Amino acid sequence: MHGRAEAPAAGTVLNALATGVGSAFAIDATTTAEVDLDGSGTVDGTVADAPDADTALVERCVEFAVEEYGDDAASVPENVGGTVRTESEVPMAAGLKSSSAAANATVLATLDALGVAEDVPRIDACRLGVRAARDAGVTVTGAFDDASASMLGGVTVTDNGEDELLAREAFDRDVLVWTPPERAYSADADVDRCRRVAPMADLVADLALDGAFERAMTVNGFAFCAALGFPSDPLVEALPDAGGVSLSGTGPSFVAVGERAALQEVREQWNTREGTTWLTTTRNDGTRTT
Repeated sequence: MHGRAEAPAAGTVLNALATGVGSAFAIDATTTAEVDLDGSGTVDGTVADAPDADTALVERCVEFAVEEYGDDAASVPENVGGTVRTESEVPMAAGLKSSSAAANATVLATLDALGVAEDVPRIDACRLGVRAARDAGVTVTGAFDDASASMLGGVTVTDNGEDELLAREAFDRDVLVWTPPERAYSADADVDRCRRVAPMADLVADLALDGAFERAMTVNGFAFCAALGFPSDPLVEALPDAGGVSLSGTGPSFVAVGERAALQEVREQWNTREGTTWLTTTRNDGTRTT
């Protein structure tokens, strides 16, 4: 019983740490998961090119998906287990939703192995991955905003406390990403400090729900750079060329959206910094079997 799926990374419009409301958009950098189910009774995970990586999240995704939908499959071993292997273009702990992409790809690959991928609504598959992320302790907010953008594509606005999708629409932009050498783990973020910028987060949520995503992410960027201790210089360097720019997640990456020619100007500025910059696009098709 074999399944395979790929999920896109995502960039931030609104960080959910302040109020529980978040917003994100899918970008064209993917994580692929391959799942093989058998009768071993245990699930073992591996991450390509990272033999020491923590695989608890993807293992829980397989286990939860089998528990939830195994009875709907045509045939499942009595003592089901298996293997899951992920491979990613998305740097880990960089604020680009690598955990959400890995969870989504793994859940959908497991559903593919069970033969039920086309029968399960994508939003339900997304919630399953979010539940696994909480169980594995890799998220503070549940990351339903990040996970929904990765699973559904486009840009989403969510209530992470209720796992409720408040809005989703297509989002067609070029994207510039700068990732510094350091890494930041969302589970280590100072939540109390982030809650102090809740009034700004409320403003960002209003802008996002009005469809002003680029203005929203720029306000978010300045607010959360201050709250999380990141420099705002990359934001200033991107303006006014970019349509919008923000710290992505809890950092350290920054994302800018707009027209490609304008983003090339921003790239020249960001290229003077340590780390890597790369141009890509948004994605509207979300997670898919391959």
